[in-house]
Formats: sequence, structure tokens, C-alpha cells
Amino acid sequence: MEKFSIQTLPEIIVASHREIIPNYAAIGPMCVEKIGPEMQKLGCKCPPPGYCFTMEHNKEYTPTNIDIEYCEQVEEMGEDSDIIQFKRLPAVPKALCVKHIGPYERFYESFTEAFRYIEEQGYKVVGQHRTCYIDGAWNQEDPGKWLSVIQIPIE
Repeated sequence: MEKFSIQTLPEIIVASHREIIPNYAAIGPMCVEKIGPEMQKLGCKCPPPGYCFTMEHNKEYTPTNIDIEYCEQVEEMGEDSDIIQFKRLPAVPKALCVKHIGPYERFYESFTEAFRYIEEQGYKVVGQHRTCYIDGAWNQEDPGKWLSVIQIPIE
């Protein structure tokens, strides 16, 4: 399994929630206790296989006080609430995708590798990166086996 790949990300509609969380461990409870119930209340339908990701809005990497936006792909636009906002994200023609295996607190290691690879290959970052969650606390007890994919728009 290759660590790096170049992929196209299609245009999608997402249900989005943005807040400042104390650390990466707060992502799970935020999803389970706040976002999930609100999406259910709003009648959101997510297309299989499911695509959820976060985008960080801090100017620099920080392991605490993370300004994070959680997005989950939905089938159609809905009515915004105090917790969820709906939006259409444009297609990304080219994204460097990096597999991160391990706990979220070690994302900085994969980001460092990704930005080194981008520089070595002569690419330029052209948009907001996404961190997509494949395996995590909801289906894998061992954080050492969690799988995330970092998606960085490039040209």
C-alpha cells in the first residue's frame, strides 16, 4: 500500500460544523454527542460508503485549541441549524493523499512528510487540506491502527 497518491476529489454537498476543540481527542465526542444527533434531527442522508473529514482553520499546527470544521457528505442541501450548516464544496482537480496510521495526536508527523514530498516534487499547495477518517475509535480500539487520509489540494 503506497503512502502517497494523487487523486481527484469530486464536488460534494456537506453538513458542516465548526468549533474550537481542546485537542484531537475531542473530535470523537463532538461527533457522537453533538453532530450525529443534530444530523439525525435534520434528516440528513449520507451516501454510501460515507465520507467525513475535518478542515483545520488555525494558521499553524497546534495540538490544543484547534479551530476545526467537521464535514460529512450528504445527499442534498438542508436547512441550516445553530449546529449544522450545509454547503457545496467544489471539486479538487488534484490532491496529494497521505495515509496516516496511528493516533490523531501524531498527525504532525504525516503532515511533515506530506509537505516535504510536495516540495521535493515541485507541487504547490492551492487550497484547504482535509483529514478524512477511515478507522478510528468507533471501530478500532487500538489507536495505533487508526487510519486517516490527509488530502492536500495541489497543482
